[in-house]
Amino acid sequence: MSNVNIKRAVENIRSGTTVYTPLIEVIVNAIQAIECTDNSDGTIKVTVKRCSQAELDSSIPAIDSFEISDNGIGFNDENRQSFDTLYSDHKLQEGGKGFGRFICLKYFENLKIESIYLDGDTFKKRAFSMGKSNDIIVNEKLSVTSAAHSGSTITLHSVKDGRFTDKKISTIARNLVDKLLPYFITEGYSCPRIAIEEEGQSGSIVLNEFVSNELSGVIKEVSVPSNKFKLQGAKGEQDFSVRVFKLYSPKSQRSKISLVAHKREVTETPIHNYIPEFIEEFYDKDVIGESKRERNFIIKAYVFGDYLDNNVTLERGGFTFQKDNDVLLGISQSEIEKAAAEAAIQAVGEDIHARQERKFERVKSYVDEEAPWHRNILKDIDLSDMPYNAPTAEIEITLQKEKYNREITIRSEVTKLLEDGSISDLKENVTRVVSKISESSKNDLIHYIALRRNVLDVFRKSLEIDEAGKYSSEGAVHDIIFPRRSDSEKTSFDEHNLWIIDERLNFTNYIASDLPLGSGNTDRPDLLVYDRRVIFRGDNELGNPVTIFEFKKPQRDDFVNPSSSEDPVQQIVRYVNRIRDGECRTPQGRKILVAENTPFYGYVVCDITHKVEKWLEREKDFKPMPDRLGWFQWQGNINLYMEVLSWDKVLKDADMRNKIFFHKLGI
Repeated sequence: MSNVNIKRAVENIRSGTTVYTPLIEVIVNAIQAIECTDNSDGTIKVTVKRCSQAELDSSIPAIDSFEISDNGIGFNDENRQSFDTLYSDHKLQEGGKGFGRFICLKYFENLKIESIYLDGDTFKKRAFSMGKSNDIIVNEKLSVTSAAHSGSTITLHSVKDGRFTDKKISTIARNLVDKLLPYFITEGYSCPRIAIEEEGQSGSIVLNEFVSNELSGVIKEVSVPSNKFKLQGAKGEQDFSVRVFKLYSPKSQRSKISLVAHKREVTETPIHNYIPEFIEEFYDKDVIGESKRERNFIIKAYVFGDYLDNNVTLERGGFTFQKDNDVLLGISQSEIEKAAAEAAIQAVGEDIHARQERKFERVKSYVDEEAPWHRNILKDIDLSDMPYNAPTAEIEITLQKEKYNREITIRSEVTKLLEDGSISDLKENVTRVVSKISESSKNDLIHYIALRRNVLDVFRKSLEIDEAGKYSSEGAVHDIIFPRRSDSEKTSFDEHNLWIIDERLNFTNYIASDLPLGSGNTDRPDLLVYDRRVIFRGDNELGNPVTIFEFKKPQRDDFVNPSSSEDPVQQIVRYVNRIRDGECRTPQGRKILVAENTPFYGYVVCDITHKVEKWLEREKDFKPMPDRLGWFQWQGNINLYMEVLSWDKVLKDADMRNKIFFHKLGI
């Protein structure tokens, strides 16, 4: 009498089981029961029983139960005791876990056993059911029988929740062969005859013939030269072997790698996870009489090894080693599958190589027609991990990743060269650095510098008088530097030209251009920059500088008039005070964080006419810069440093900063 919480044990089953798992479990037990006899004519019969209730759509009734009969040793006292013992080690050498019968109750309502066994010189009959509360064996009956041979009939009764969706006997047979194939192909082993039939119907399907009878044309083994490999584990090298098969008429199935433990398939993984070209099925040309036809097939690679046998989980739905990067055991599932995938290539090598070439041609065509800037990357790129039929977007992502990875590598090498260099070998070191920089990066830099030259030319023209004798509006000039009514959330790095004023303004965290500083507020600076200096790279932090700009139309100076409401100096002071008082928020509604020591920078960009000079010197107490093209002031009470710059100075300084680059490029 046992005392096991059966309901809890069944509920705790989690690892990779399916509705086929209990059926496989019972068939394997039947195989092992036959192996325990001297019977050279071992036979297993699987009978499918359907629901009595017809389907509403008049299709084949759903499957309700399975009956599995064998002519094995039967449930003698030893086997009966093993069945009644949780985690029995009775079949330990055959890979038994002593738990399979519990999986039966996960998918079927009842498990019933009728068995005949030889007890001394007498055949006896034992019948019982599997319990659902605390006793594993219930309703047991034992009697003497006149039967002439041993055997068992196991009934998996009433599938739960309509989980068995397959209806056709041929489909079930095919799936059973996929799971049991190792029993049919293991060298030096003869599997008992396994047949499946439908209750009340004539004829049956013999699973063994799927492999041994070539007329079936369903499964065909492919000889591969390198069908053995070794992997280094924590306890030394582990040996593995691979057997590769073609499975014809696969329907929606994909090529797979199956890891096998104790002749049972445990896991299966699509091969295209490792070699993308396996995602599509393959074709064989077959000759029948004088006609030819193409048969589609997939590849299935079965992997065997003691490492798999020794590390299968209790439910046989997985392994105890990790999927990736197993530190404890040293060999992961993905390592094994990757090595098996390489072996599988040998079965369809020509097809795989042809597909790889077609994939490369697709990528090359994309680069030639749409993305010529990637040509240098394409020369030696590894496309093995890119999906076979990748869309254009994914091709671009792959190329961008390759470009990024190369740039990271190059950056690291360049950094090392620069750190190891000295003044004495400066020229030689620079040559080595340049040689490391990718052609793509060089092209990007040339393009960027040329773009700057063009921007400065346009900026210079915007400061000139047009044919009508008028200057450009401040808005036109403003848009060249940074688009109005936009911010850094809408305007990318490539779409603004803040470098014209100061190179550091390229490295900003928050920018609001001609936008209100808070809800319902109509006041707006022409350009507010929430600065992120390169050395700090801070976010919206208390100590981060805040920079404010005001642009004025070239040659305009009426803002200095006493009656003007557009005094740019006072506007900047007002913005600073409002920000310091916590009244202003970013467009996302976040408060602009400042402290007493937060530095503020204010810039007014305008033409400094004689009128503006007098105004700055006499009324605003600004000091001139040496070139008198700019004026500055420090207001310590609010931590504000201000400059008033002429458009000419902004253009002159930008020209000077970039002149050496233009000169080197000859532009």
